[in-house]
Amino acid sequence: MTHRWDPERYLQYADERGRPFVELLARVGADRPRVVVDLGCGPGNLTGLVRDRWPGAEVLGVDSSPEMVARARRDDPVGRYELGDVRDWRPDRPVDVLLSNATLQWVPGHLDLLPRLLAQVADGGWLAFQVPGNFDQPSHTIRTELAAEEPYASFTRDVAVPASHDAEQYLDVLAGLGCRVDAWETTYLHVLTGPDPVFAWVSGTGARPTLQALPDDVRPRFEQEFRRRLAAAYPSRPHGDGIAVVLPFRRVFVVAQRVG
Repeated sequence: MTHRWDPERYLQYADERGRPFVELLARVGADRPRVVVDLGCGPGNLTGLVRDRWPGAEVLGVDSSPEMVARARRDDPVGRYELGDVRDWRPDRPVDVLLSNATLQWVPGHLDLLPRLLAQVADGGWLAFQVPGNFDQPSHTIRTELAAEEPYASFTRDVAVPASHDAEQYLDVLAGLGCRVDAWETTYLHVLTGPDPVFAWVSGTGARPTLQALPDDVRPRFEQEFRRRLAAAYPSRPHGDGIAVVLPFRRVFVVAQRVG
């Protein structure tokens, strides 16, 4: 089963999901690029920031989800968006800046993909990406453990699960390809409110393929137990004048310049 993305659910935490993209973009040293591609652009809510940064550039958003591309075209009619898979996408000409935000974690073996992505970048151009690095945290391990239990395991055995590497591994690969590399990590402390906020977060991203793989008569039981375990792992606490849940979220950033 191929999972489908839900732009509305994904955008529920648009500010929190967008902050790493802003910080990634700020570290790209391109001055006046002619062609910039946002590879894995999702619903396009961040691609407009690329046009703001480089108003003279030709900016293209690419995503493999028809639902995401349709939402991007609806919300950003002046932008250019097209369907494409990061694993085999090729531009018509070399690009000056190739961005990928929270996408490569869905590509198994994506370290091996980096040379091909770099080959799409012009001499002196930039490859910049960000991936989550929190897959050892309860928000992911609880899903993995629960999905391995019956009666769920037979439905979830082959679902897509995200994975990434440490910053040093990405640095070593790209430096070995002759790039100047800036790699770092940041752990955000997202303060979330509302009912079951961690479940709301993960059900729009990392847990979505698992949830969609379950039949309609099985999914409610899984969700109920998933919510219960997440609430125990991420308890509510006083915050300001209200109650909130704190979700620590580690992210890995890489900005590489191709040396011509």
